[in-house]
Amino acid sequence: MTAALHTRLARLLADGHARTGSPPWSDWRPPADLALRAAAVLIAVTDRPGHPEGPGVLMIHRPTTMRAHPGQAAFPGGKIDHGETPVEAALREAHEELGIDPGQVRVVGETDLFLTGTGYAITPVLAVVPGDIAITPNPAEVAQWFEPPFGYMLDPANQHRRAAEWSGRRGEYVEIIWSGHRVWGVTGGIVANLAHRVAWHQAP
Repeated sequence: MTAALHTRLARLLADGHARTGSPPWSDWRPPADLALRAAAVLIAVTDRPGHPEGPGVLMIHRPTTMRAHPGQAAFPGGKIDHGETPVEAALREAHEELGIDPGQVRVVGETDLFLTGTGYAITPVLAVVPGDIAITPNPAEVAQWFEPPFGYMLDPANQHRRAAEWSGRRGEYVEIIWSGHRVWGVTGGIVANLAHRVAWHQAP
């Protein structure tokens, strides 16, 4: 794994967070009378030097049998256990769900907290992993994993606004379609907020 990708992402993330202004997306379904539960997800960018589409990013589909968000596309992640930091939780969950060796993960940093209508406060953790990292999905938590190009996901042209209604409220969410995979809702919002912070398509 080269240091160039990590260095570039670290600079872009720092520059993005140094700019003023809130991220553009939040969950339009604010949690009512819910104590927010802390959670974290790992945005694992795969280092693929020379690949025609550039780096990828590791994502999963939840099993359709799960109570929460069945079948949805997501980043590996989950609740933060007592005493854990968001980074520790994201690495633990990625290991439990995809078998990602924490020793092969180079953390770039945390980005914007995302509050969900289901009562979670999610900290996304941006990181770099080798392009050939071993993946061993846990079938209890992962129905399928996929690796869209990182640049495709962060391109605003691929982030489409969709209208929805929930409990009498109307709002908008982000939807991204890649190779038959639909990334939307909370995960779509996290991607769009990351694109706001990380100006990936500017000249390196």
